[in-house]
Amino acid sequence: MKVDLYHQMNVTYQSGQKTHWSGRASHPDLGILYWHQKIALFHINELNEDNKIDIALLGYVCDEGVKRNQGRIGAAQGPKVLRERLGKLAVHDNKHIADIGDVICVENDMESCQGALSKTVSQLLSQNIFPIVIGGGHDMAYGHFMGIWDAVKNTSKKRIGIINFDAHFDLRPIETLPNSGTPFNQIISELENVNETVDYFAIGIQQPSNTNQLFNIAESKHVNYMVNYDCDESIESIKKLQDRLKPFIEKNDHIYITIDLDGFSSAYTPGVSAPSPLGFSPFFLFKLLPFLFETNKVIACDIAELNPTFDIDNRTSSLAAILVDFIVRLK
Repeated sequence: MKVDLYHQMNVTYQSGQKTHWSGRASHPDLGILYWHQKIALFHINELNEDNKIDIALLGYVCDEGVKRNQGRIGAAQGPKVLRERLGKLAVHDNKHIADIGDVICVENDMESCQGALSKTVSQLLSQNIFPIVIGGGHDMAYGHFMGIWDAVKNTSKKRIGIINFDAHFDLRPIETLPNSGTPFNQIISELENVNETVDYFAIGIQQPSNTNQLFNIAESKHVNYMVNYDCDESIESIKKLQDRLKPFIEKNDHIYITIDLDGFSSAYTPGVSAPSPLGFSPFFLFKLLPFLFETNKVIACDIAELNPTFDIDNRTSSLAAILVDFIVRLK
C-alpha cells in the first residue's frame, strides 16, 4: 500500500513524465545512445530496492523565493526545460538513473514546497539513491539541506559541509519571509539552535552583489569563501582552491554541492535571475568537480536558478544539462 509522502502538505507532486523527454531517434540495433532513451520514469512511492536506482533527478518547481527576493521570476520552468535539453545528450555511463518528477509550489507556499523537497531527499538518501535536484530558485537549498540533515542526523557521521558555487552568499537574515537570498543563514542558524554545526564554503562571490552586512555575517558565521576574481581555470587557481578546500573536506563527513547558475559569467548563463558578466567560466567548475567527487564524500547536488524566460539560444539550459550529465559520470 502506497503512503502519501506529502500528506497534509500544501504542495503538488507530479511523477516523472515522458513528455519531458525527447530526442533523436536511432536504430534499435545500436542500443541506448541518448538520455531520453535511458531515463527511467518513477513515482516517488514506486522506488524500492528492486528498482536498483543509483541516481534520481528531482525538480523543484518554484520561484516564489526569487519573487520575494525581487528577482526576475521564471525559474519554475527550469526543471522542464533542463530535462528537454538533457534528453538530447548522448549517454556514456552504465548507471541506473530515474526521473522521479517534481515538487510544485502551490499558492505561493514556498515553505511547503521546501518541506516536500526535504522529505523526498531524505527518502532518496535512506534508499541509497543519490539526489540531483534541479530548480527553481536557490531557496531550494534550504529544503535540500534539511532533507540531507534528516537522513544523517541520527548517525555517527552527521557533519555536513556545504560548497556553494554562486555569485552571492545567500546569507541574508529573514526580515519578513524567507526567500532565495536567505537559505544558508537559515541552515546555519537552525543547526546552531540544536547545538550542531555546519561548514559553509561559497565560491565565486562577487563584491558588488553582496553588501558589507553580508560580508560581516559571513565573517561572524566563520564562512569560507573565494571571490570571483580568483576563480579562473588556470592550474595555479585550481590548485590554490583545492588546497583551501582540503581541510574543509577533511573535517566533514559529507559534502553537499549546490550550483547557482548565476555564478557563471552571463556570457554562458544569461537565463538566470541575476546575471553578471564577471562570473566564472564552465571550465573552472568542470576542472574542480572531479576533485570534489574523488573524495567520495559528495552526498547530493543541485542546480539552481535556471530561468528559461531570459535564456538566449538555450545557452543556460544547455550548460545546466551538460552539468547534470557530467555529475552523473563523476558519481
